[in-house]
Parts: sequence; C-alpha cells; structure tokens
Amino acid sequence: MVAFIIRRLLQSLFVMFFVALVSFAMFQFIGDPVNQMVGVETSLAERAALRERLGLNDPMVLQFWHYIVNAVSGDFGISYQHKRPVAQMLLERLPATLELSLVSALLSLVVGIPMGVYTGLNRDGFLAKVFLTISLIGISLPTFLIGILLIFVFSVTLANIPPISVLGLFAIDLSVLQLPSFGRGTTVDLGWWRTGLLTSDGLKALIMPSITLGLFQLTLIMRLVRSEMLEVLRADYIKFARARGLSNRAVHFGHALKNTLVPVITITGLQIGSIIAFAIITETVFQWPGMGQMFLQAVQNVDIPIMAAYLMLIAFFFVVINLIVDMLYYVVDPRLRVDTGKVSGHG
Repeated sequence: MVAFIIRRLLQSLFVMFFVALVSFAMFQFIGDPVNQMVGVETSLAERAALRERLGLNDPMVLQFWHYIVNAVSGDFGISYQHKRPVAQMLLERLPATLELSLVSALLSLVVGIPMGVYTGLNRDGFLAKVFLTISLIGISLPTFLIGILLIFVFSVTLANIPPISVLGLFAIDLSVLQLPSFGRGTTVDLGWWRTGLLTSDGLKALIMPSITLGLFQLTLIMRLVRSEMLEVLRADYIKFARARGLSNRAVHFGHALKNTLVPVITITGLQIGSIIAFAIITETVFQWPGMGQMFLQAVQNVDIPIMAAYLMLIAFFFVVINLIVDMLYYVVDPRLRVDTGKVSGHG
C-alpha cells in the first residue's frame, strides 16, 4: 500500500510539474507582462526598472524556478486588470465554486445510483424507460441550453402565471416555485469561507445551477450503474447466491450492487474534477460568482496571472481527487492488492 501511494504521488508531482510548465509558458508567449501592467505614458526607464524588479531579465530556467517556488507558497502574482493578488481573488471565489460543484456531485450520486439500480433490475418497466429517456436528454443537451431552459421555466414562466383556481374553492399560486435566475443569494461569513448553504435565499439560488451542472454526470452514473448491474446479474456467483436461497434483496444489494461500485468510484471521482473544471459555463449562465466566471473574464481581458493560477489550481484538484480515487479503488477491489505492480493509472 505504501509503495502504491508513493508511486501515485510521484506521478502526481510529474503532472503538476507539466502543468506548471504550461502555465509558465503562458507568461512567455502571450504578450509582455510589463505592457499589461503599465500605461502608454510610462517611460522606457520605468519599464526597464519594472522588468528588473519582476525578474524578467533573468535566464528562463531561473524564472521558471522562481515561478514554481512562488506557486508552491501560494503566490500567483498580481492581476493585471484588478491590481490585486491573484491568490486572494481565488480564495474569495473558491467557496462558491466548491459548494456548487460538491452539491452537483452529491445530487448526481444520490439520484443517479438509485436510478441506475432500478433500471438495471427493471429494464423492461415503464418507469425504467422513462429514466433512460431522461438520461438521453441529459446527455444530448448542452449545459448552457439546460440552464437557459430552467431559467425560462422557473424564473420567467412561473413568475407570469396567474393563480390557478381549483373548483372555485381555493387558488394555487405557482409563483411560490419561482427560483432566482442569477447570483448566489444571501450568504453568511464563516471565517474566510462565505457560504450560501445556511440561508433560504442561498439554497434557492443553488437549485438550478446545481441541476444544470450535475445533470450530465447524473445520467452518466445512472447508465454506468445500469450496465454494470446487468452484467453482474449474469455472473456465476449471483446464480450461486440464488441457489443458496438468498432473497432478491440480499442478492441485488449485498452482492450485485457492491460489485458495481468499483467502476462507479473511479468515474465519480474523475467526474468531480470535471465538475469543478467545467463549472465555467454554468457559472456564466447563472452569473454565479465563482472561479469559473473569473477565469472567463480573465480570458476576455488577457489577465495571464489569473489564467495561469486557475490552470494550476484545477490541475491540483484533479491530482488530489485522482489520488483519492486510486486509493479507494485499491481498498475496494481486493484483486489490486494481489499484485500492485499491475495497477494501471486512472489519472
């Protein structure tokens, strides 16, 4: 187990080194940092002094070393546009992105796994076919279109529907189901962490973005669990379990589902990293004040320090998540403990 972890750590360090190299190259080949930081009225002497202070006259290898050392210590430089430390800006936006991503991942697991189990056990049922149809829609529609449709239904349409009278006895006001179309709602400060999970406005504002971001992962997990369940139910040990007189509940959940979770753990772990990385579209549609929206604004303004820091941070999340997934995979699947030298990487 120790050798397995050490090998994965070395692989992770190599990945981070490569990402750091790509991030550093952005500074070298996408414009001159000095031109981005000063105005047209700045003299040549002032520009030269700034280049010397930033270490831009040092050899390339020395600049790269300083970049790595600063990144490890959490110093990603100063934003060209905002004139603020990039690390501080990322720290302010990090809670919003992580909360949206984790809620989306949790929604995908809590809904996707039961749907996959049900469609696997009742593949010819009407409800199973409905779930498969929904999953096909979730995979086919692009994320931004799902978000726009949700906004149209729950923010625009419901706000304009008059109360519906029921037999003249009482009226149903569907406007109470209206959800905010942008922003994060009311937030609460918990030290440096600003959360919206503790307020009703914050929870309501989180519903549509989390569904939009998690729908693709939900359908992917559902289809994966379904296919694994169908395959496992045909295995010999399931037939032996039935021959021993075990109940369907024990066979389905004690034997079949347990063995389907091995690939689900891998896919889910990788998808969590993808959710964090690709939250950009969802944050843009709903004006969610997270790192993705800040990154998109940085691209529009060629703010290289923010772009490079975002790339490094996302790579770090992927590396950490993949390492945790590999360790869980190692624990769940006993075959990997027989000969760890045959384990193939997932990251």
